[in-house]
Amino acid sequence: MLGIRFFKAQPTTWVIHSRNGHTVREGAGLSFFYFGPTASLAAVPLATTDLPFAFNEVAADFQPLTLQGLLTYRVSDPRRLAALLDFSVDSHGAWRTEDPERLRERLVHTTQVLARAEIQKLPLARALVSADAVVAEVLPKLRASEAVAMLGIEILALSVFSVRATPEMSRALEAEAREALHRNADQAIYDRRNAAVEQERRIKESELNTEIAVEEKKRRVRETQMAAEIAVEEQRAKLVDQRAANDRKDADAKGYALDTTLKPLKGIDWRILAAVGAGAGDPKASIALAFRELAENAAKIGELNITPDLLRALIGSGAK
Repeated sequence: MLGIRFFKAQPTTWVIHSRNGHTVREGAGLSFFYFGPTASLAAVPLATTDLPFAFNEVAADFQPLTLQGLLTYRVSDPRRLAALLDFSVDSHGAWRTEDPERLRERLVHTTQVLARAEIQKLPLARALVSADAVVAEVLPKLRASEAVAMLGIEILALSVFSVRATPEMSRALEAEAREALHRNADQAIYDRRNAAVEQERRIKESELNTEIAVEEKKRRVRETQMAAEIAVEEQRAKLVDQRAANDRKDADAKGYALDTTLKPLKGIDWRILAAVGAGAGDPKASIALAFRELAENAAKIGELNITPDLLRALIGSGAK
């Protein structure tokens, strides 16, 4: 009525009331009446704003990729922002221009320029797994950017959700990664089998070493036994030699004694010795000596008849 209107802002909105080019009042969350035909109102949001973004870039190996993330910011100097962009609103609180949307576009463009410089340093394979590295490089540069500071904007956070390649390249990378995994699996199987063979070889080698040690012990035992037997045989040979020597000495002693005993009898006729040894009263011995005499003088005897009866009589008489 009569051009008098009422305006009420939210606590997170900075309001600038101007009249005839001069600022009447400004502040956050103001409520006031104003005269519509001569008043100009600007509303700058102070709340934290999340700005999603997605843009396409090219990696160092000329492969396209898509970068998606979220930029969080707030207006730290609403006066400067209102001086650079048109945040004027109508009586219903709606912005009259598209400058608030252009602010979002400028922030996205600045972020894209800084991110492009980092993405183009990396090949595709590395860029796909370098989201945190990109954030670490871009966020400080974004906060120090003159374009951002000139707008009176404070960058609170930057997040990169994903870095994705084209579907064809993704399938190619997946195939390459899959083949690498297969090769790693094959290598693991080979290593496991090789380890099993190596372990088996060590076991066999240990068994052979054990057998060699056992055979070495057995050989030493046999050598020890053989040495003991040789020593016994040597002792036995010495014993036999000593026994033979003793027997020779004994025989020599007996021969010497016999020779000494028979030495006086060397000049005596054997017949006398036979007679003495047999005894004079033994008729058989006498008959034997007689027949021996007859045998020795057989050439001188012309004829000698000894009948069985005579021989029986002689033997019989001798027996009596």
